[in-house]
Amino acid sequence: MLARQLLLDRSAVTLPRALERIGGLQSQYAPTMYIGLWSRLARFTRADLTGALEQRRVVQGTLMRATIHLVSATDYWPLALAIGPSRRQWWLRANKGGPTARDMQAAAQRVRAALDTAGRLSRKELEEVAGRDATGGVGLWVDLVRVPPSGTWEHRRADLFAAASDWLGPPPDLAAEDAVDHLVRRYLSGFGPAATHDIASWAGMTVGEISSSIQRLPLRRFRTESGVALVDLPRLRRPDPEAPVPVRFLSSWEAVLLAHARRTGVLAEQDRPSVFSTRNPHSVNTFLVDGVVAGTWRHTSGRVDLEPFRALDRSTQASLREEAERLAAFHA
Repeated sequence: MLARQLLLDRSAVTLPRALERIGGLQSQYAPTMYIGLWSRLARFTRADLTGALEQRRVVQGTLMRATIHLVSATDYWPLALAIGPSRRQWWLRANKGGPTARDMQAAAQRVRAALDTAGRLSRKELEEVAGRDATGGVGLWVDLVRVPPSGTWEHRRADLFAAASDWLGPPPDLAAEDAVDHLVRRYLSGFGPAATHDIASWAGMTVGEISSSIQRLPLRRFRTESGVALVDLPRLRRPDPEAPVPVRFLSSWEAVLLAHARRTGVLAEQDRPSVFSTRNPHSVNTFLVDGVVAGTWRHTSGRVDLEPFRALDRSTQASLREEAERLAAFHA
């Protein structure tokens, strides 16, 4: 997974292509996506991502697991179309006693009309048009993206909305099953080999909703030592287990630490309470040593402070200090 997530070697691929390879980046807090890309791409600067957002080569939208993700412009519509029906049903179940499907459709029509006039709506304006009860889910009935200057390093709250069809163009003529196939391929590109339930967990869908794709796609099939069935895309890189792993810094909301990636062992279960808790459901900033979370970090007063979970040898400490200095410079 470290190789698939571009965490073994910083890549020279384009920013949109990097996002396609890793399955997008979760981005509830704008700086996390900048740091996530800095850890994965060679010569990456903050201006690279801000410019790509302004040029509409990449985009932020509420996608997998109904959370904000940064994805390539090419990936947005297939992913949105794949998850749309499932997420609408999920939202109605989660808000039982609240707005009905008909109410949400009416709210979506009002939002669409307001966007036809204004072009963009702030979070406050969206709430005024959709109604407070419908605001959290209206983007499942009218596809919305979060547009700059909001959701950037300089303006961190992603609270300015546009219609996806206006910002990126209309959705492609894509069959529902083809959209789900695309979603499955994106997960496996970034996290495979994987179990079917891991793919479903990442997407926020049920196993039944993706099982047809698993049967339809030409996938390689494996079993773990304990007998769990795994699938993967053909011809993708599976590096030598003894390949050297550099130290890497991860930010909060990092997908390699979430439940759908538990099988990889990147975060030891004994350390999980130090990273995730009811007070920190988004996780804290962490660093990897030999491919495993070995501590946390914090940027304060122009420097990056490290808090390792256990004692580290001198060579590792030196590597961490060098990487921390580079990360502090990136912040500056």
